[in-house]
Amino acid sequence: MECPHLSSSVCIAPDSAKFPNGSPSSWCCSVCRSNKSPWVCLTCSSVHCGRYVNGHAKKHYEDAQVPLTNHKKSEKQDKAQHTVCMDCSSYSTYCYRCDDFVVNDTKLGLVQKVREHLQNLENSAFTADRHRKRKLLENSSLNSKLLKVNGSTAAICATGLRNLGNTCFMNAILQSLRSLVEEFRKTLCALWQGSQTAFSPESLFYVVWKIMPNFRGYQQQDAHEFMRYLLDHLHLELQGGFNGVSRSAILQENSTLSASNKCCINGASTVVTAIFGGILQNEVNCLICGTESRKFDPFLDLSLDIPSQFRNKRSKNQENGPVCSLRDCLRSFTDLEELDETELYMCHKCKKKQKSTKKFWIQKLPKVLCLHLKRFHWTAYLRNKVDTYVEFPLRGLDMKCYLLEPENSGPENCLYDLAAVVVHHGSGVGSGHYTAYAKHEGRWFHFNDSTVTLTDEDTVVKAKAYVLFYVERQAKAGSDKL
Repeated sequence: MECPHLSSSVCIAPDSAKFPNGSPSSWCCSVCRSNKSPWVCLTCSSVHCGRYVNGHAKKHYEDAQVPLTNHKKSEKQDKAQHTVCMDCSSYSTYCYRCDDFVVNDTKLGLVQKVREHLQNLENSAFTADRHRKRKLLENSSLNSKLLKVNGSTAAICATGLRNLGNTCFMNAILQSLRSLVEEFRKTLCALWQGSQTAFSPESLFYVVWKIMPNFRGYQQQDAHEFMRYLLDHLHLELQGGFNGVSRSAILQENSTLSASNKCCINGASTVVTAIFGGILQNEVNCLICGTESRKFDPFLDLSLDIPSQFRNKRSKNQENGPVCSLRDCLRSFTDLEELDETELYMCHKCKKKQKSTKKFWIQKLPKVLCLHLKRFHWTAYLRNKVDTYVEFPLRGLDMKCYLLEPENSGPENCLYDLAAVVVHHGSGVGSGHYTAYAKHEGRWFHFNDSTVTLTDEDTVVKAKAYVLFYVERQAKAGSDKL
């Protein structure tokens, strides 16, 4: 939100010597000495704990308020309100008078200057630690050192992303996607350099706010929805500079696409569609006259229902029936389905809406197959989460049986190996937390915002996946089919 209190509250200099020593993310509250969730007052630079610890940052604001006398503010109160503070870990800014996070800045840009100063302090504080880790890497085997702790030690060769205030939905997607324009490229390049403790995707976040109004603010968002918006906007932006041709001209020229070129999706092909683009064939048959209608639909991901018979099975080891598998979800997506009364098909031969059946085939598989498990469902009053464990393979996901013409595809072109998994922790889409597992150079890492740890395959396969990213297998190798 736009805060009107910045000019009277943001008074500290970005290079103020009043800041404590050490990294801002580990500063201690001046009252209870807790180093969890430190917040710095942008009026006086004092540090207190946030509302989810002991709430001393809020108490500092309340104690600083001067009681009004004769309905007239004192000069001291006009100059210093102690109203605005900054989270020392995520660098998000909060106003206690507005009771909301702040997106604007002062005319002199003081908030951003303080933010950059805290970031520099954070990076400087960890320089010695980075040198120590590099020394350890030179003198010993990285694999043996990290695998001994089995994920409890921060991984040296990967970098986390700071949480900017409920932005784990964005971080989990960014940490899962490695291909893909400028701020996005910078963010992805920083993920595997391991050159600093945590990278702040702040510039990208502000670009997201600018071009995707749905994601403005600091409330929790849906990671899958963000991924789709991000890929769609990247696709359109890349088309905007396609050989110097305007986006509108491209869209007009490609308004009628052939079935073989359908994966272009609203215009010319880009790196987005080249990597994630596939084609579905949608077949609808009239049950009265037998007329068949076929339509080609491009896709960047497939959203799969978890079959209703599995929805009460929450863990892999839970008894009472078989475990739901990814194959069950794919079969449910592609099986022949009779449309209900609310989805009657307009038959061109019968000249009216008739009962019909529908079936999906995959005509063209993408290089990166993104599968979204539909864990959130609307009921009459609220949105529920399906917490069912879905078993998924790490290697050899065989998609051949879902193809329209499997005989035209080579055996290796239908096999996929897992590259990343996004997991939602919690009960609701507007709450909870997102993390991601991603594979890099043969090893699995767990990304939890700024924390990156090495993990193992046994941990990954137990995750309750929300979004799965599979990469087409190129070289011939043994496979464990789904």
